[in-house]
Amino acid sequence: MRPWIALNIKSVNYEFLEETFGSKSQLLLQSNPVHKKIPVLIHVDKPIPESLIIVQYIDELWSSSPSILASDPYDHAIERFWAAYTDEKWFPALRGLRVAQEDEERKALKGPVIEGIVLLEEAFGKCSKGKAFFGGDQIGLIDIAFGCCLGWLKVTEKLSRVKLLDEEKTPGLVKWAERFCADGAVKGVMPETEKLVEFSKVLLAKLSGAPTKK
Repeated sequence: MRPWIALNIKSVNYEFLEETFGSKSQLLLQSNPVHKKIPVLIHVDKPIPESLIIVQYIDELWSSSPSILASDPYDHAIERFWAAYTDEKWFPALRGLRVAQEDEERKALKGPVIEGIVLLEEAFGKCSKGKAFFGGDQIGLIDIAFGCCLGWLKVTEKLSRVKLLDEEKTPGLVKWAERFCADGAVKGVMPETEKLVEFSKVLLAKLSGAPTKK
């Protein structure tokens, strides 16, 4: 999703090649031999793996406006910090909550997820400077990094029966999420929650070795 959004922001035409779930094509293995996973951008026969690296590559290569990365070195360092926080700390906590089976386990895992959302609410207030997105008037790196997790956040809310984005605790993020999902570069890319729920059930069944319910 992240590369799609970046390419849409830059109005760059591209061909999308979908991988079959449960298998890895020869092209993928050749293009990303280290991690062997999607996404991979292939540009002039040169592969670039990892979603955030691809986003930064796209912004630097197609450098005309609108810019995705902050031009100020400090602002750019901060956005890279929060993008890394999302991937390395917050999203793994969200995934743990989503796959938790017992109520006690959910209670224990809910805390770190909500704590992270509160931190991102504070970061939004500072980074946006009162504007629509983390990146200001335009979608930036944090918007793409965190925004592409919103589908899985909704799935986790549904499967775990917990409210994560709360209008009282995180009013800024609630409004931001609405704006992000409605943006022209995003709305055709964001997956439907129900489809993600079914996909998540397939993943859980595969992990547990149990058959999926029809």
